[in-house]
Amino acid sequence: MKEEIKNKYPPDSAGRRMTEKVPVFLAEDKISTIREILIKRAGEFKTLNYIYVVDEGGKLRGVLSIKEVFQKPGESMLKDLMVKEIIKVKPHTDQERVAILALQHNLKSIPVVNKDDKFLGIVSSNTILDILHSEHVEDFLKLAGIHGPLAKTLRGSAIFLAKIRTPWLILGLFGGILAAQIVNFFETPLKTHFILAAFIPLIVYMADAVGTQTETLFIRNLVLDSQFGIRKYLFREIRVSFLIALVLGILLSFLSIFCFGSPYFIGLILGISLFFTVLSAILIGIFIPFLFQKLKKDPAIGSGPFGTILRDVVSLLIYFSLASIMLKLF
Repeated sequence: MKEEIKNKYPPDSAGRRMTEKVPVFLAEDKISTIREILIKRAGEFKTLNYIYVVDEGGKLRGVLSIKEVFQKPGESMLKDLMVKEIIKVKPHTDQERVAILALQHNLKSIPVVNKDDKFLGIVSSNTILDILHSEHVEDFLKLAGIHGPLAKTLRGSAIFLAKIRTPWLILGLFGGILAAQIVNFFETPLKTHFILAAFIPLIVYMADAVGTQTETLFIRNLVLDSQFGIRKYLFREIRVSFLIALVLGILLSFLSIFCFGSPYFIGLILGISLFFTVLSAILIGIFIPFLFQKLKKDPAIGSGPFGTILRDVVSLLIYFSLASIMLKLF
């Protein structure tokens, strides 16, 4: 395919990653004829996993594996053998969606068609593997708050790398200052019961760990499932979060009493605080990626640093607010 035609599509789209150097035949062609052409012109094709069947107008009508071409009787016609239920994409389809379709349906390549169903080319197996690798690295970097062109991110200059890494770290700095102010605001209960301060790292860590798990699963569901329903997922996740929070809260309460010798009311404060902290972390882990998706932004951008800052601040607010209220009751 001519470069100027491919370049009209977005960089990370199926149209930009496709090739037209694949075997294409008409539905009325015989298997014997196809075999001869394949053997004669094998070197011209970029990939030889499937042959694609089109009509006189170039519209995609079916597909047949090369293996079957050499197994079926020579007098058979393509229209009698081809698979008519075709997994295909449009040229503007995101490359990650193409790779996921290939994995879901166990396909070595994915055909690309225009709005009129005219065959344009395919995204080959080698390209699909490259997409999976680059998307994995890109998502991993985004979770760390590093955004920018992948090649430059991995091999860029010191100034460029500092530029793309600093913004989220500055936001984290202000988030840390806010967290410090929260701790300072609740100075009185901390002085009275210093053991509460000892459990700050645990409360914050558990919020981040649970939140990261939730974000990862939620983002994968958004990407993998085209029929993803937020309401059904949210109700299920609320039930899951309730069970996780209940188990962790009870466990922490007993451990603080029996292993650290804490008064029973301290154990109760820790258990209840962790319960509500875990619940909030899971809800934040769903809300942030969902919000970014609605804003037409990559959900992975909102997870990582931004989610971590928000969870840390909320978990400290929950912890110290509950501690202050409950200490007045005992």
